[in-house]
Amino acid sequence: MFRHVITYFVIFISFFSHDLYASTNDSSLDFDDASLQHHLILPDWFKLSFLDLQDSIDEAKSNNHGLIIYFERKNCAYCKAQLTINWGMADIVDYTKQHFDVIAIDVRGQRTVTDFNGDTYSEDEYAAKMKTNFTPSFLFFDKQGQPALQLYGYRPPYQFRAALEYVSDGHYKKENFRQYLARAEEAMSFGQDELNDNDVFELKQSITDLNRQQQPANKPLAVFFEHPKCHACDVLHAGPMNESEIIDRLMKMRVIQIDTTSSANVITPLGIKTTNKSWAETLQLSFAPSIIFFDNNGKEIIRIESVVKFNRLKNILEYVLDEGYKSYPTFQLWRDRKTHEHR
Repeated sequence: MFRHVITYFVIFISFFSHDLYASTNDSSLDFDDASLQHHLILPDWFKLSFLDLQDSIDEAKSNNHGLIIYFERKNCAYCKAQLTINWGMADIVDYTKQHFDVIAIDVRGQRTVTDFNGDTYSEDEYAAKMKTNFTPSFLFFDKQGQPALQLYGYRPPYQFRAALEYVSDGHYKKENFRQYLARAEEAMSFGQDELNDNDVFELKQSITDLNRQQQPANKPLAVFFEHPKCHACDVLHAGPMNESEIIDRLMKMRVIQIDTTSSANVITPLGIKTTNKSWAETLQLSFAPSIIFFDNNGKEIIRIESVVKFNRLKNILEYVLDEGYKSYPTFQLWRDRKTHEHR
C-alpha cells in the first residue's frame, strides 16, 4: 500500500508515466458514444454477488479490501471505455484487485438488491434511488466498510487511478476529491492557454449575475465550468460544441462560461455573491469541463462532471429543455422512456 508520506509523490510519478491524457489523440477521450450494438461482458475478476450489499461489504472487509459498487448499462459506450481503457490497464487492474472487491449493478436490471438497511429493490429501482444519472458510476467504500467517494460518469485514467488511491489510502478523511486531485493537476497543464470561445456563451461582464431568486427566469441556465490548459475542455469544444444539434439546443438556454481559476465576481442562481473560483470550490467540482444546468428558479437540475460526448450531451439538453426531470427522478429513467417510445 502506498504510505501517506509518499502518496502525492507517487501520484505525480504515475500520472506522468501514464501520459495518456496529454495527447490530443488520447484514446481515453476519443471514442464514439453511440449505444453499443452488442452487450458488454464484465471482467472475470469482478466478484460474483447476490447483491446483498452488507454481505458484500463484510466479505470485502474479511479480505482487507474496500468495495466498489459499479453501476453499468450493457450497451453503454462510456462503460466500454471504462472496461477497455481504465480497467484495460494492467496497473489499474492490479491496484483495484489488490485493494477492492468490485460488484456490478445493471441500471436496467431486475435482480434483487438488498441495501444496507435490509430494504429490497430491483437493480433499476436501486440505481434510481442512488440518483445514478450516468453510467458508469461508482460508489467507493473503504476497508472498514465506510462510504468514501461517489463518481458519476466516465473519468480518464489518471483521475480513476487517483480515485482508487484517494479511497485506499484514506485521504477522503482529510480532504475532498477536488482538493486531492488539484495537487496533481497543477503539474498537468495540457491544452490551450485561453478558454475556448463559443457563440453560445454570453459576453463576459464585470459581475456575472445569475440570480434567479428575486425573479424567475424564462429559460433554463447552463453553466460551463472550465479553465485554461484543459485538454478535455479543448476536446469538448473541438467536438460536440461544434455540432449544430448541440448549438441549436443551447441557443434555447442562457449559457455562461465560468473560469474556475478566476477571482471575477459572480452572483449564483441562488443569489449568493462570490467569485468564480470560490463557487467552483463550493460545488466541489473535480472535473473540467463540468456543466451544471439550473431551472428557472435557480435550482440545480443535473450536472455533468465527467467526460461527455455528442450523444449524451444532446440527450441531456433535451432532458433539460423538455423538463423531463419533473416526471423522472433520473436522466437514465427519462432516457429509457424515450428509447422505448422510439421503438
